[in-house]
Amino acid sequence: MWRKFFPFLDWGSSISRESLRCDLIAGLTGAVIVLPQGVAFAMIAGLPPEYGLYTAIITPIVAALFGSSLHLISGPTTAISIVVFSAISPYAEPGSIEFIRLALTLTFLAGVYQLAFGLARLGALVNFISHTVIVGFTAGAAILIATNQLKHIFNMQVPDGESFLHTWMHLFLHFNDINGYSSAVAGATLVSAIVLKRLLPRWPHMLLAMIVGSVTCKLLDGSSHQVRLIGQLQAHLPPLSLPDFSIGTIRQLAPEAFAAALLGLIEALSISRSIAVHSLQRIDGNQEFIGQGLSNLIGSFFSSYAGTGSFTRSAINYQAGAKTPLAAIFSAIFLALILLLIAPLTAYLPVAAMGGIILLVAYHLIDFSRIITIIKTSKHETAILLTTFSATLFLELEFSIYAGVLLSLVFYLKRTAHPQIIHLAPDSNYYPRRLKNSETNKLTECPQIKIIRIDGSLFFGAIHHVADSLYRIRVKFPECKYLLIVANGINFIDMAGAEMLVQEIRYWRYKGGDLFLSGLKPEAEEILQQGNYLAGIGKENLFDSKANALTAILKYIDPLQCRKCTQRIFFECRATPDRCSFEITENRNLGKGGKMKLQEQIKKDLTSAMKAKDEPKKETLRVIIGEFGRLDKKELSDEEVIKVLKKLIKSEKELLEKKGETEDSEFIKIIENYVPKTASEQEIVAWINQNIDFSKFKNKMQAMSSIMKHFGSLADGNEVKKILEKL
Repeated sequence: MWRKFFPFLDWGSSISRESLRCDLIAGLTGAVIVLPQGVAFAMIAGLPPEYGLYTAIITPIVAALFGSSLHLISGPTTAISIVVFSAISPYAEPGSIEFIRLALTLTFLAGVYQLAFGLARLGALVNFISHTVIVGFTAGAAILIATNQLKHIFNMQVPDGESFLHTWMHLFLHFNDINGYSSAVAGATLVSAIVLKRLLPRWPHMLLAMIVGSVTCKLLDGSSHQVRLIGQLQAHLPPLSLPDFSIGTIRQLAPEAFAAALLGLIEALSISRSIAVHSLQRIDGNQEFIGQGLSNLIGSFFSSYAGTGSFTRSAINYQAGAKTPLAAIFSAIFLALILLLIAPLTAYLPVAAMGGIILLVAYHLIDFSRIITIIKTSKHETAILLTTFSATLFLELEFSIYAGVLLSLVFYLKRTAHPQIIHLAPDSNYYPRRLKNSETNKLTECPQIKIIRIDGSLFFGAIHHVADSLYRIRVKFPECKYLLIVANGINFIDMAGAEMLVQEIRYWRYKGGDLFLSGLKPEAEEILQQGNYLAGIGKENLFDSKANALTAILKYIDPLQCRKCTQRIFFECRATPDRCSFEITENRNLGKGGKMKLQEQIKKDLTSAMKAKDEPKKETLRVIIGEFGRLDKKELSDEEVIKVLKKLIKSEKELLEKKGETEDSEFIKIIENYVPKTASEQEIVAWINQNIDFSKFKNKMQAMSSIMKHFGSLADGNEVKKILEKL
């Protein structure tokens, strides 16, 4: 019970001397990494530099204690920082006391939203939001962040414009006002950061680059040339703070807080899951929501602004060997100690140097490889990317997040409401029978049987698309009377979907045919059973496999039309004659005493077929089986009909014995001719040696397919396989 509310109690079994050593090393590494980032992100958010470090101390501790990921490191991030700045800058001057107070209130509200989502078990909702929203938003935010830092890099006064384009235009028109010394410091910092990262990838390149920028400023005597310095940080731990709980402020910031909360949850959950792929850990989305919510809610009372999971710091934490969330707590402790020690040194850090670092951060925000992949692979994802990216640049940031999320949900609903319907047909190159996409593989379809596969659930939002598709099939193939739906891809059927199936079956039966389903999942069949929809569909119309369904359906089709057909795409079609010298009575009804009537009818048909000696015996039998299989929808297999024929022979011989006649009657001779005999091994081998050239086949299965096409039901597939192995 307690472990449910305090997930950190589960760490006990994972903590050991070795894990503590690994977590300490990973924590120290993370503290060094986050030091320059915290300062840079606070500047992006429009807050004093120390607030980024306060957030990097408080937020990861609470998120680690109450989250579910072992390696996620929370704290200030670029995306959340730009949202905070965009949300509050219209109401207060960045860096002012009022700005700080509103930032804390925004953080508190975002935490409340996130905590409420977690307690309501809404963690699965993030699954329906495309990660492309984050890719597009961060790419647009990177341009805004870089644009916002140009005034610090060039040490120019840039008025607030309607968009980033106004800032660029102002810089272009006032190019002569650029401070060369400030630009040189920013350039030295940026270049050194890039070079150090390439030459010494394991070293804290941002921290070292900031030192290079400070030294460059000192060598150029920047203070004498109007190069501004950040100033000394306050050397103390995060102080207590109090958000503004007035109704007016809450009403004012509630929409922006929701956008920050949503963005933070998407980032945190996507990062924790991406790392879990490598660590093989199961992530609880609801618990992660709770952890993120509590970290922001509690952090707002300790001078921390909104934070979320950081991909860079989380990846470094995992690569550094972290074993438990203690690594995040150790990182926060080390950062607090470093803050107390180096706070006086920040008095020598130029603002332009931080601008150069932030330019590098902004560049790495743009995931070029992912953007190229999205554009190449999906039109829908590309639309989401461009919409979110454009909205980020030209509209309010919170609206850009809503726009991206809304568009991703629209495309998701469109996909689920339009399940893919694949037209299938048997591929004659395979034995046993294999159904493949008839359109992409250009396969011939049966004129009497239409086979489709539905990949998607049949729910109220999808039934109109499915019903329209089935209607188009009926219009396009008017002679087709039987429809087989391969339902292996149907995961769920609701009441609307079940009613649609019943209605479709009525349509097909009205035109003299029927509709069948194969491979329906037990859960979906249970819905049909509970709603009494099976009464309208018919239990006999459900099959566990495609093979069983086709075997049954082929007995219903019109044999007269089969004799005229030239397609012959099923193995069963090989035994259908092109012509028949006798007519079979239509619309028979077995009624009572079915077996006797069936015997008499077969006797009558065979007697009338006495002169049909040129007809292959097995083909004539197939015609009889195909016709009798339609009687009262009674399904008769080959074996069942053969049993009837053998019983007729036995009865006829017993009758002759009673009469004292020793010679078989003409009827017995005829009916014995219509009982098919299995092809012998010698016959199969002889035909193979005469007709099969193995060099023309890629494998044994293709050879088997050709053999079975010739022999049909007179040869057993397993026996043919054994013969091929001998050969």
